[in-house]
Amino acid sequence: MAAVLDTFRLDGRVAIVTGASRGLGAGMAAALAEAGADLVLVARGDTAAAQRAVAAAGRRSVTVTADVGDPAAADRIIAAAVAAFGHADILFNNAGIIRRAPLLEFSEADWSDVLRVNLDGAFRLSQAFARAAVAAQRPGKIINVASMLSFQGGVRVVSYTAAKSALAGLTRAMANELAAAHINVNALAPGYMATDNTAALRADAARNQSILDRIPAARWGEPRDLAGAVVFLASPASDYVHGITLPVDGGWLAR
Repeated sequence: MAAVLDTFRLDGRVAIVTGASRGLGAGMAAALAEAGADLVLVARGDTAAAQRAVAAAGRRSVTVTADVGDPAAADRIIAAAVAAFGHADILFNNAGIIRRAPLLEFSEADWSDVLRVNLDGAFRLSQAFARAAVAAQRPGKIINVASMLSFQGGVRVVSYTAAKSALAGLTRAMANELAAAHINVNALAPGYMATDNTAALRADAARNQSILDRIPAARWGEPRDLAGAVVFLASPASDYVHGITLPVDGGWLAR
């Protein structure tokens, strides 16, 4: 039997990370590489920072330029992973966008755009990943990025809340169907993280302080705060964990 710390190693595994150009995606790509994985970096923008982090960990990476909201992207991403590394073992569905407006003024475009990327893209890529894993008779790990708004309603972010709430349900539904195929499906729910998506909140002094007052840890999270959780859910250490949404929130939900 492997020593317990060895069960967290990802040597020989290949991880696909979407939204890998910055923020949580780039940070999680670095964490997975440090645990031993090679990376398929998926983004619309420049993945140079993630590439450097992967190389610094002594691992390999390839970049796939793609919009995960494009219905044709999922099969292309899986094909690129197989072409580069022969297989894919881990899928980290991180790509996401947000739109803010009052409910009564929320546009059809802002509703559709967010669901197209945050929900439809994650579903299609998970389906394509699982099909490939089942066909190859390989185990796999799917990790979705949920949100505090998978548990709460939020304000002025109706499409984001809808997508992230649905993603938590999708995680459970996929876990039920894929567990027997040795594919674990789980989700992370980051708390308030210091990323581009929250720049406007942090720039608003009153809103920033109200958020900090609600977090028992008394600080915004950083991408590195998610590293241990994502490596756990990607590794053999979580082989008997199916269908959870794990908050990493500084205690936000405990208040």
